[in-house]
Amino acid sequence: MRRSSLVLLLGLLLAPGSLALAQAGTAGLSGRVVSRVTRAGIPAARVEVLGTGRAGIAREDGTFRIEGLAPGIYAVRLSAIGYLPVTQANVVLGTGKTYALTVELERQPLRLETVAVTAAPFFQPALDAPSVAQALAAEEIRRAPGVGEDVVQSVALLPGVGVTTGGRNDLVVRGGAPFENLFLVDGVEVPNLNHFGSQGSTGGPLSLVNIDFVQDVEFSSGGFGVRYGGRTGSVTSVVLREGATDGVAGELNLSATGFGAMAEGPLGRDGSFLASVRRSYLDLIFALAGFAFRPTYYDATVKLVRPVGAADRLSLLVVGALDDLAFDNSSADNRYDNSRILATDQRQYVAGLTWQRSLRDGYLEVALGRTLARFVTSQADSLERVFFENRSREAVTSLRGQLVLSPSERVDLRLGQEVRALGPQRFRVTLPGEFRTDAGGVPRPLRVDTSFADLRAAGWAEGSVAMMDRVRLTAGLRYDLFGDLGGTARLSPRTLLAVEPARGTTITLAAGRYYQGPPAIWLVGDPSNPEALRPFRSDQVSVGVERLARPDLLLRAEGYVRRYRDYPARLFRPQSVLALSGFEDVTNDIPFGLESLRSEGTGRSYGAELLARKRLSGSPWQGLASVSLSRTEFTGLDGTTRPGSFDTRLIGTLLAGYRPNPAWELSGKLRLATGRPTTPFVTAGPDVGRLDFARHNAGPRLPVFHAVDVRVDRRWSFRSVQLSAYLDVRNVYGRTNVSAFEWDPRTGTVRPDDSLGVFPTIGINLEF
Repeated sequence: MRRSSLVLLLGLLLAPGSLALAQAGTAGLSGRVVSRVTRAGIPAARVEVLGTGRAGIAREDGTFRIEGLAPGIYAVRLSAIGYLPVTQANVVLGTGKTYALTVELERQPLRLETVAVTAAPFFQPALDAPSVAQALAAEEIRRAPGVGEDVVQSVALLPGVGVTTGGRNDLVVRGGAPFENLFLVDGVEVPNLNHFGSQGSTGGPLSLVNIDFVQDVEFSSGGFGVRYGGRTGSVTSVVLREGATDGVAGELNLSATGFGAMAEGPLGRDGSFLASVRRSYLDLIFALAGFAFRPTYYDATVKLVRPVGAADRLSLLVVGALDDLAFDNSSADNRYDNSRILATDQRQYVAGLTWQRSLRDGYLEVALGRTLARFVTSQADSLERVFFENRSREAVTSLRGQLVLSPSERVDLRLGQEVRALGPQRFRVTLPGEFRTDAGGVPRPLRVDTSFADLRAAGWAEGSVAMMDRVRLTAGLRYDLFGDLGGTARLSPRTLLAVEPARGTTITLAAGRYYQGPPAIWLVGDPSNPEALRPFRSDQVSVGVERLARPDLLLRAEGYVRRYRDYPARLFRPQSVLALSGFEDVTNDIPFGLESLRSEGTGRSYGAELLARKRLSGSPWQGLASVSLSRTEFTGLDGTTRPGSFDTRLIGTLLAGYRPNPAWELSGKLRLATGRPTTPFVTAGPDVGRLDFARHNAGPRLPVFHAVDVRVDRRWSFRSVQLSAYLDVRNVYGRTNVSAFEWDPRTGTVRPDDSLGVFPTIGINLEF
């Protein structure tokens, strides 16, 4: 960062607030209060802006509007007769546009004892939750230091979640590989939620989702219900907000990675629209930093919502992205550095059309989805000769239906089905035998030019019963049909028991079976793979205790065990199972699972997690502390059990934020993680510089990772404009963290792949 830019930003941050306050206009709050059971609006719901004495009553369709509020950050309490009240914290009201808020209320459970009137909790009651999950609000994500306002990176704040390397979104959940994670946006499954996504996995450096669109994020590292399928590791569900309906508003922003523009407003009489376009300036940053490669991305997001009558709502979501990677090969050093990088250009989009009908005791939802990703991937040597090339097209069209019924206050039922048309999938791959050798070192070149289409289908049923007022049992069964694996079918039973032994304390016991089919690119990695691969299985059990110590303070402890069966094992590397993440270097190992695989691997993961979360309330402090202890082991085709590639024994996160007034916020984060195992390199002979799989994951572990990030936020409210800015400094004490060990053929030695030192970023946001 140039010194002049930093001085200018600090000058803006430190400018007296009296000027802005003197010119400040008023702010507005609008939105909709809906029933979690029926998704219909709750008439006469009360909406109270705490600390102002201002309140509003929802109309017949659940919509409300409160005007004339002073700009600031508030907690909003929502309540209705027959429903549990909820307090929504971190509601930022500015003069630039009306804040649009949608909140679901849970029905008030039937209690025989006397009910004491207490403050509404800032956390969803665990007893009525359908799965073991944690929620992050949009403002919690936005203000988290070191996260870069990235939805996926924010999930790594929660216990049990690590990342493969700094600056990437390859989430490692309880020791599982990144390809085990499921991502949903407004209920539409997204194969990869990142720019420059890793084919066959779910990671990448930057999320596709604009944080200004996000309402909240729900994350579950285990114990999720039967409506979620196709992944064994975790579920991240991103819910996008609806646009404002009182007038057109705009926004311009400059973030840590790019700049963009957004608009929102009414669509017809009662509908709304949201639209944004973003462009990165990473190519400029990388050029200034002296890197020989220059990534560039664009993305666009549109969400349209339109009520149709009193009971029906239609919504359309479209997310598109363009990713390009350019190289500066003007010098020999640059050409050498670029020869170790897998170049990728990508085009992708996600589209979903959802119809939702409110019923008297539930709702019906039908969603039509379409995802498409085109990959052009290659790697060249230092003479710029291409030796690996992959041109792929992966498409999925899905039709999903779900019926949710609550015939009584004690019983909930959920029935659903999904059909996924795969394809046409097209692959054209060239991988020389020099970079694809079998266990005996014999070259096994691969040349693929093929296309195919097939179907996967699923159906599920789930019931939840409240017993004895303080006990809830949820049980379900899922059926999956894998047409691309010869019509293989699997059943997945899952159950969740929640018991409330005392007010505010909940004990949960979750057990279930989860199946995941192979990504399409694995099927073309070897002619034998379609017959040899089966869906792999994960059986999971977890026990947790959750305590709502105060309405704004949640404590949780959880222990878990996972066991894997039929895990993809590598025939050419019999010591290893397939555990892909990040961009592969073809000179280092076989990429993307383009090899002979067998469903004969096994594994297990077990551990314990502790979490404490404090949300903003009357106190100006918020924070999060989590500790995860775990072990992960896998067994390949050689029958020897070894530490898993993502076996991180300890992960700790400590985050604290202080908001002395609505204009300022200060926050900091400490992150610590023990090193993952590594595989050493062959240092002599014909295979020098290759990974020595005879000692798979038996090399020195990576050094302990630790870093401190800090962030300062400042807001100004004018008559019809709100301006906010932040300074986010990652790794403030310049720790040189090592993300991997690399072989340097020029020196014939192993060297650490060091991360950047101190990395400051700025952001400016203008709402009007």
